[in-house]
Amino acid sequence: MDLERIEALLKLLEAHDVTEFAWRDADKTIRLRLGPPPMRAHVVAAAHDVAPARPAESGPAAAAADDGLKTIDSPMVGTFYRSPKPGAPMFVDVGDKVAPGKTLCIVEAMKLMNEIEAEIGGTIVEILVENGQAVQFGQPLFKIRPG
Repeated sequence: MDLERIEALLKLLEAHDVTEFAWRDADKTIRLRLGPPPMRAHVVAAAHDVAPARPAESGPAAAAADDGLKTIDSPMVGTFYRSPKPGAPMFVDVGDKVAPGKTLCIVEAMKLMNEIEAEIGGTIVEILVENGQAVQFGQPLFKIRPG
């Protein structure tokens, strides 16, 4: 196969957003790949103290605001997914106990599926984002009660 045919194949692959092509006949084999190989990133999200929205008050309202919950924040901009694929069981739900390293969700960024893992163990108290919703860097995704 000559260089012109290979260049034409590469242009065709790029035009149709195909990243890999393989072809074989009796005496020749060709394999073309555009871009880096696909990869899965594992991202560990940091847990942060949930700060009260207002100055400290006394009584039951103050106890509710400072209940020791931590948040798991998005480490990147992307799309939030609660399961590995449509129709699959959710990674976690409210009330689930999680250990450090447990996958909580996926944040898709630039066609990469980034598994977000718990940094601390505890119980999921609230899921703050809807499945399929766009999230921003630092946006709280979960509230966890440590322990």
